[in-house]
Amino acid sequence: MTLPIGTTLVAKITGHDSANDTARRFGVHATDLGLMWADAAGRTFVLFGDTYGQGWCGDGAGPREGSDWRCNFLAVSTDRDLDNGLRFDSVITGPSGQARQVLDRDPRIDEETVIPCSGVAIGDTHYLHYMSVRAWGSKGRWRTNYSGIAVSTDGGETWDKPESARWINRAEHDHPFQLGAFALGEDYLYLLGTPNGRWGSASLARVAKDGVLDKRAYDYWNGVGWYPRDEFRAVPVMQGNVAELSVIYSVHFGCWLALHLDEALGAIVLRSAKTLTGPWSEGRAVATSRDYPGLYGGFFHPASAHGPVIYFTMSLWQSYNVYLMRAELS
Repeated sequence: MTLPIGTTLVAKITGHDSANDTARRFGVHATDLGLMWADAAGRTFVLFGDTYGQGWCGDGAGPREGSDWRCNFLAVSTDRDLDNGLRFDSVITGPSGQARQVLDRDPRIDEETVIPCSGVAIGDTHYLHYMSVRAWGSKGRWRTNYSGIAVSTDGGETWDKPESARWINRAEHDHPFQLGAFALGEDYLYLLGTPNGRWGSASLARVAKDGVLDKRAYDYWNGVGWYPRDEFRAVPVMQGNVAELSVIYSVHFGCWLALHLDEALGAIVLRSAKTLTGPWSEGRAVATSRDYPGLYGGFFHPASAHGPVIYFTMSLWQSYNVYLMRAELS
């Protein structure tokens, strides 16, 4: 079992008075999430959720009207001195120079927003797992239309959302793969999925790296082996309240590490396992709402794979911005 032994807040990385001064430079006054992945050149891509500009209410996610709301925005970083904060080299911008939305909503359906969940690069192709949110609820509950995988072949500038890579939620709103976390293995891309909201367990799927955009190519772990195509045959590999999951293989520790929000505990917790099929350790808190009221998220920086220290992003609801965190493990 890999255990956290100390966590510190390194820097605020978005909004006013942040390491990146995003309000002045890119029109980003408030945002959340900050999921990360690396490409073959060693660049780190940082993708954020609902984003507000001038006119933001100043207290949590505010009204969209008059606040320059965007569903998401994407930054790129080559910063390796993470103990001084995560600094962006660039942001995907529009003609005005302000950060622009990179993953658009679907005008054909009832959709509140499009929220990114996980990203990965395979060769020169980037894949992004996202969820189509139909309606927000209360206390970590919401409904999705579907989850999907978007693709970019131009370094994240533009993204397509093929219908061949969608997992449609059903009327019971219990589909097990509505929020996803990628885990890149040697032979397969793995996908850990949870139902919509923050109160479900995580199940596991895998796909050959040349079949990522074909839902029919996925196999699902049923507790004994891999079952083709039917995601409802999947048996959870990680029990509990698993939300906003992030997974990485630690070369240093020789095991998989997972971060996720546990809404019942009010904490971002760390788990470890020798294999993705488990068994996974119980979650140990790396950050709690006692110290950071309104915390959520918890997404690994790729550098976390190579040492006894992990770096991750954490969102705080009231300030509605993202922070870089550092945790030592043993």
